[in-house]
Amino acid sequence: MKDFIYLDNGATSFPKPEEVYTYMDQYYRRLGVNPGRSGYDICMEAGEVVEDTRKTLTNFFNGTDPDRLCFSYNATDALNLIIFGILQEGDHAISTTIEHNSILRPLYHQKKYGGVEVDYIPFDSKGFVNPDDFPKKFKTNTKLVIVNHASNVIGTIQPIKEIGKYCQDHGILFAIDVSQSAGKIPIDMEEQNIDIIAFTGHKSLLGPTGIGGLYVREGIEIKHTRAGGTGVRSAVKTHLDEYPYRLEYGTLNTLGVAGLSAGLQWVLEQGLDNLHEHEMKLMSKLRDDLQDVEGVTLYVQDDLKDHISIFLFNVDGMEAMNTGTILDVDYNIACRTGLHCAPLVHDQIGTSEIHGAVRFGIGPFNTEEHIQTAVQAIKDIAEMQKKIRNPRNG
Repeated sequence: MKDFIYLDNGATSFPKPEEVYTYMDQYYRRLGVNPGRSGYDICMEAGEVVEDTRKTLTNFFNGTDPDRLCFSYNATDALNLIIFGILQEGDHAISTTIEHNSILRPLYHQKKYGGVEVDYIPFDSKGFVNPDDFPKKFKTNTKLVIVNHASNVIGTIQPIKEIGKYCQDHGILFAIDVSQSAGKIPIDMEEQNIDIIAFTGHKSLLGPTGIGGLYVREGIEIKHTRAGGTGVRSAVKTHLDEYPYRLEYGTLNTLGVAGLSAGLQWVLEQGLDNLHEHEMKLMSKLRDDLQDVEGVTLYVQDDLKDHISIFLFNVDGMEAMNTGTILDVDYNIACRTGLHCAPLVHDQIGTSEIHGAVRFGIGPFNTEEHIQTAVQAIKDIAEMQKKIRNPRNG
């Protein structure tokens, strides 16, 4: 593992801070019981960890009521709760072509089986949607606008404040997916006019997999799409209406909550600005060192303003998967290849026909040496491919 270079932080952050490993181990050994189900001491203490994490996350997103911070398995789970809990037959929704399948597929399902109409706003050549395009699509039955805050493919940060203001002015719910942005850049529900946030814990919040959630602004109700145990008011025959129980079902992933708490604490101690500056410094070096290399194509990286550290490229004439395999086998560099669960992005940038692209996701533990090694590896692969395409005679 000494020479292993991990550049797949867009999929999940790795490694985690040492504090996350330590706290999860200590928590589960000492407090690995079911919180909220009984009144003995360690059960109450385990519950306090869960509630303290709700409060910290609520403050992190500048929410107002920790009870409206609901835990789920991941962002996909949270987005399903949102999309299926808000949209009904006859409703209209608006999204974008920048989306991950965690939004696209529930919307497709609602259109095919639920009688919901959906429009998609395309992004421009720089990777951004135009906020002014949204009100042009508003209808009397528009119920929800849902947008990926930062692209997991091209790294662009969408203008959610402006989109949210249009939605607010027209009484339309505005939800965002912050899977890639939470832990990298500030997210403020009040300032950015956000009604609902869906997040995951295992990316830039530096927690484990299997934990995520959503925050729902006061005054917004998401209907039940599931039912089950809550640990309280057990005699009530229907699932509870009050938050957080309204959107939580059965036993929580308490170990995941503990790990998320530790990861979030580490992020807050380091500072969002410092983490983002470090990652974007490495991103800039990667871009600058490769943008003029013959045989390497970069996508949507001419200007890195309003970007996170997601770097997308291809070596000309090579399948992305083959490039990724060489990086892994010959250079011990881990990355992501293919369509990245976001096919509409690849449709727009023209990489669908060649089965996607290679993605580097830079994280807080990457170094300049990692980037130098990756740059040289890509140059080597491009040179090798050039020789294959133009073999020398004799």
